[in-house]
Amino acid sequence: MKKLLIIGYVWPEPNSSAAGSRMVQLINFFQQQDYQVSFASPAQRTEHMVELSELQVNCVDIKLNCTSFDHFVEQLKPDVVMFDRFMMEEQFGWRISEHCPQALTILDTEDLFCLRHARHDAFKQQRAMTEADLLSSELAQREVAAIFRCDLTLMISPTEIALLEKLFKVDTSLLLYCPLVYSQTDFSLANPTFSQRSDFISIGNFRHPPNWDAVLWLKQQLWPLIRAQLPQAQLNVYGAYPPPKATALHDEKSGFLIKGWVDDAMLAMQSARVCLAPLRFGAGIKGKLAEAMLCATPSITTDIGIEGMESALGWPGIVANNNQAIADAAVELYQNKDRWQQLSDLGPKNAELLFDKSKHFASLAVRINCLSLTLLQHRQQNFIGAMLNHHHHKSTKYMAQWIEAKNKLI
Repeated sequence: MKKLLIIGYVWPEPNSSAAGSRMVQLINFFQQQDYQVSFASPAQRTEHMVELSELQVNCVDIKLNCTSFDHFVEQLKPDVVMFDRFMMEEQFGWRISEHCPQALTILDTEDLFCLRHARHDAFKQQRAMTEADLLSSELAQREVAAIFRCDLTLMISPTEIALLEKLFKVDTSLLLYCPLVYSQTDFSLANPTFSQRSDFISIGNFRHPPNWDAVLWLKQQLWPLIRAQLPQAQLNVYGAYPPPKATALHDEKSGFLIKGWVDDAMLAMQSARVCLAPLRFGAGIKGKLAEAMLCATPSITTDIGIEGMESALGWPGIVANNNQAIADAAVELYQNKDRWQQLSDLGPKNAELLFDKSKHFASLAVRINCLSLTLLQHRQQNFIGAMLNHHHHKSTKYMAQWIEAKNKLI
């Protein structure tokens, strides 16, 4: 049996974030390809992490800057190593290269970290992000270098693939479009009708800056405009890890209800008439909007929200980017049954076009099998990656050894 080692930035929490759900999807994919899966992370385990042992996944706690990891991977001898975000490749890539040189290396980005941060910085400066922001970004230099160093990088958004190829000259052979995926059953749910639903929903992990900004925007500017036209409506705000500053926003009188954790996000989405996702910055694709499609719940979102999630059918909701336009769109969809039904029907159709598991997992299987057979040639053609591997891994190796020696003295 082939072996996969996943080196995780955090332990996966599918009920907390789309990233956690995606990681479980990838684990399932590799198991279907007859891989024995081990998940290792230097992060602390959490009460909300998925029970990986129940998924027949071996869980291993690893340490940063410690030779114990070298002994672990030498014994495991993985055929494939997948880094969960570029920071893990920076920390452990040189060790994999040194102790498992024949292992195929995959980077899973979740979203393009440098893009999200550049947009956030530009937003705080009240301006649009430019290409110069990315080209001068240290985060971009680190993340793109990790992409070059790996044999394959899984990208969740076609927009980000285009950016990497155009702006950073990353060869297409190093990238694979692999978004969130769903099965045929997910595309044909028995969703409630317009009259069976009520209220608005907003959902997202509170620790994710774009989500927290969206909640503040709703509270301070958008919801008062909506509530003025719909005085009986309520907004249910769900999300993992709500901090005190979020729960303090709860206001029964205005119908702005901070619900926090939710046991079944899909059920909550199905019960809502309209999903509000006013995202002013961010990257990747949005799990909340994918689930809104599956649940046939029309959404009000922004240009950032729909990025990487559009199809030829059109958006299953309304796209708006300023206060009054968002509020007016929300009110229209909440009241106009015919318009709501038209957009509701688009949701599952859009999701099937974009996120069909069988299609995307077939592409992933073909790419991995091809790379496994031609790995030496693939690496020889990626000279920039080889160069970055040589210099980065040497410097990281000696820095890690220095930190380990220092820790022993302490």
